Amino acid sequence: MKKLLLLSVFLVSALHYLGAQDTPKQPVDYVNPFIGTTNFGTTNPGAVRPNGLMSAVPFNVMGSSENTYDKDARWWSTPYEYTNNFFTGYSHVNLSGVGCPDLGSLLLMPTTGDLNVDYSQYGSRYTDEQASPGYYSNVLTKYGIKTEVTATPRTSMARFTFPKGKSNILMNLGEGLTNESGATVRFVNDHEIEGSKLLGGFCYVPQAVFPIYFVMRINKTPEKKGYWKKQRPMTGVEAEWDPDQGKNKIYSRYTKEMSGDDIGTFMTFDTEEGEEVEVQIGVSFVSTENARENLDKEQGDKHFAQIQEEAQNDWNNLLSRILVEGGTEDEKEVFYTALYHTLIHPNILQDVNGQYPAMEGDSILTTDRNRYTVFSLWDTYRNVHQLLTLVYPELQMDMVNTMLDMYREHGWLPKWELYGRETLTMEGDPSLPVIADTWAKGLRDFDINLAYEAMYKSATSPGKDNLMRPDNDDYMSKGYVPLTGKYDNSVSHALEYYIADYALSRLAKDLGKKEDEKLFYNRSMGYKNYYDKEYGTFRPILPDGKFLTPFNPMQGENFEPSPGFHEGNAWNYTFYVPHDVYGLAKLMGGKKKFVDKLQMVFDKGLYDPANEPDIAYPHLFSYYNDEAWRTQKEVNRLLKEHFTTKPNGIPGNDDTGTMSTWAIFNMMGFYPDCPGVPEYTLTTPVFDKVTIQLDPKYYKQSELVIETDRTNPDQIYIDQTLIGGKKKNGYRITHDELINAGNMKFILKK
Repeated sequence: MKKLLLLSVFLVSALHYLGAQDTPKQPVDYVNPFIGTTNFGTTNPGAVRPNGLMSAVPFNVMGSSENTYDKDARWWSTPYEYTNNFFTGYSHVNLSGVGCPDLGSLLLMPTTGDLNVDYSQYGSRYTDEQASPGYYSNVLTKYGIKTEVTATPRTSMARFTFPKGKSNILMNLGEGLTNESGATVRFVNDHEIEGSKLLGGFCYVPQAVFPIYFVMRINKTPEKKGYWKKQRPMTGVEAEWDPDQGKNKIYSRYTKEMSGDDIGTFMTFDTEEGEEVEVQIGVSFVSTENARENLDKEQGDKHFAQIQEEAQNDWNNLLSRILVEGGTEDEKEVFYTALYHTLIHPNILQDVNGQYPAMEGDSILTTDRNRYTVFSLWDTYRNVHQLLTLVYPELQMDMVNTMLDMYREHGWLPKWELYGRETLTMEGDPSLPVIADTWAKGLRDFDINLAYEAMYKSATSPGKDNLMRPDNDDYMSKGYVPLTGKYDNSVSHALEYYIADYALSRLAKDLGKKEDEKLFYNRSMGYKNYYDKEYGTFRPILPDGKFLTPFNPMQGENFEPSPGFHEGNAWNYTFYVPHDVYGLAKLMGGKKKFVDKLQMVFDKGLYDPANEPDIAYPHLFSYYNDEAWRTQKEVNRLLKEHFTTKPNGIPGNDDTGTMSTWAIFNMMGFYPDCPGVPEYTLTTPVFDKVTIQLDPKYYKQSELVIETDRTNPDQIYIDQTLIGGKKKNGYRITHDELINAGNMKFILKK
C-alpha cells in the first residue's frame, strides 16, 4: 500500500511538472527587472504597477563602505545598484532610469534584537534576491528575515518573515535620495502612523519641492513603540540618549507627534519562528486623509498574494498588447523588459477620489481622468510618446490632456515636470513635438486651439518672459543662440528649438495658419548657421557672429563640459537635424560626403548609444535607398552590443524608458526618427512575427502583424518589404500606411 501511495504521488508530481512545462510563457514571464540596474542604467527591481504612483524599492546606496556606489559619496540617482549589497530598507515612490537624485524616501526596515536606529549599523547584507513585475524579495543575512514587497497603483504591502525573538520595524524619515529634508509623523494608534515628508530639489533645483503624505499600518500589536531623532545629547525625562546610536535620541514614552530633519519611528515585537508581519503604506501628494483613503480603497482586506497576482495580471495585460514570436529567449527577455521599463513613467498623480496638486500652485484640483506626472520630455519626446500613441493611445491622450491642464494651471506646457513642479531640466521646448506628433497621427481628443495657443506662446514670447526659451530673443532675431557663457549649451538649445518649430510649422499647416507655417518653418532651418565647413561639424557662435575659437569638436566626451553642447560633443549633435536630412546633406557637400561622415561617426566610436541627441543617427542612412543597408547593419550591431539580459544590459540612463523604447521599436522593425513627423524608418525585425493590437477607437485595423521571412540569423538586410501584400519602395513608411497595413512582411537576405 505504501509503495502504491508513493507511486501515485510520483505520477501526480510528474504530470504537474509536465503540465507546467507545456504552459506557454506569457509576456510578463520574460520581464527581468534586474536589467539596467548597473552601468548607470538607474533602473531598479522594485515593486510597481504600470504607470503607478507607488513603488517599493530595495534601498542599498548608503551606509556601508562595501558599497561601490554610495549616494553620499558621489552623484547617484537611483535607490538600488546591482553591485551593492547593503540593504537599509525599502524606499517608497521612486524614479526609474533618471540622471538626477530625488524621491526614494520613507525607508521601511525590519531588524531583530536590541533596537538600533542608526542605518549604518542596522543595515544588512542580503541574499536570494527575486524580482518580477509587481514583486521583489530578499533574505537579510544579518537577521535571518525574509522581506517581500508588492504594490497597488497608490499603495504598497511589505511582508516580513521573522525568526523567533525580539523584532523591530523601523520607518526612517530622515534618509533617502531626495535633496530635501524635514518630516512630521505621529502615532494614530498601536497599528497605524501617519505623516508627511518634504521631497524635491531634483537636479538641485531648489524651487521644485513638494510634500508627500503617507499612512502606514502594521497588522501586529507592538510591545513597544516610539520615535527617534538625531541631534546633540540632551537631558529629559522622555528621552534616553545612546551615544552608540549615531547621536540619536530615543523617545519610547512620548508618542504624540515628532517633527525634524532626521527622525523616524520604531515598533518592537515578540515574534515566533516564521511569523509573518505585514506592513501597508498608502501615499498621496494631497493629504494624509487621501493617503488613508487610497489605502482603504486599493487594499481593503486583500492579502499579499492577491495584490501580487493583481500586479502581475496588470502588467501582463499591458505587455500583451505586443506579442512576439520567434527570436531567442534572450531577445524576448530584452524586448519585454524594455516594454516594462517604458510603462513605469509617467505616473498617475491623482488619488482615488480624483484630487491632485495643481501645477506650480497650492490649489487642490479634481479630475475624472488620469492626471500624470514625471514628464521627462527632453528624453521621451523622441520615441516614448510615439510608442504610446501607437500601442497605448488611451494613455497618450490622458498625458496630452494633462499637459494642457498644466498650461491652464501654470501658463506653460511642461518641460521636465515632477509632481506638480517644473524643474526646467535639460533643453528645448519638448512639449511641442509631442503634441504635434499626437495630432498628426490622428489622436485628437484634446483642445487643439488651446494646445496651439500654448505652443505659440512658448515659441514667440520674449526671452525675459519665456520659461521654455529664455534665450528666445537672439533665436528669433538672429536665427541662432550665441554662446554667452563658457558652458551655456547654446547650440543644444537652438537645435531643440529648430525641431520644435518644425513640428509647430506642420501643425500650423494642418490648421490652415499659413503665415505661422512659413514663420516656424523658416526658423527651423536656422541650424545652417552653426555649420562650420572647416571642421565639418556644428560650432558655437559668439555674440559678434563669429565662430568660437579655439574649437575642439571632440570636447564633451564622457559628459565633460563642452562650450555650446550639453552632455555631448559636436559629433553627437551635428546630425541632429531629423527634420531636414536632405538639407543637412547638401550643406555637407552632398549625399556621398554626408553618408561617409555619418559612417565615420560609427566607425570611430563617436556615436554615443547612452544619450539622446544622436540615438536616431543610425536611421538617417535610410533616407537614401541604396544606403539603407547601413541602417540595418548598425541597428543590428547596436542591439546586440548594448541591449542584453545582464544587469548592465542598457547602455546608460534609461531616461524614463527612452533607451528601452529605442530597442522596442528597432526590434519590431521600424523607428520614429523625427519627432512631430508621422513617419518611421524601416529596420530589420528581430522576431519572426510581431502582433500589435490596435485600439478600435483610434484605428480602423484591429491589429498590425509584422512577419519576417528569413532562413538563417545572418540574414540581417532587407531585400523586400510588403505592406498589405504590396511591394514597398524605399525604407520609410508613414503612420497611416503602418496602421492601415494589416500585415507587413520583411523578406531578408545576407
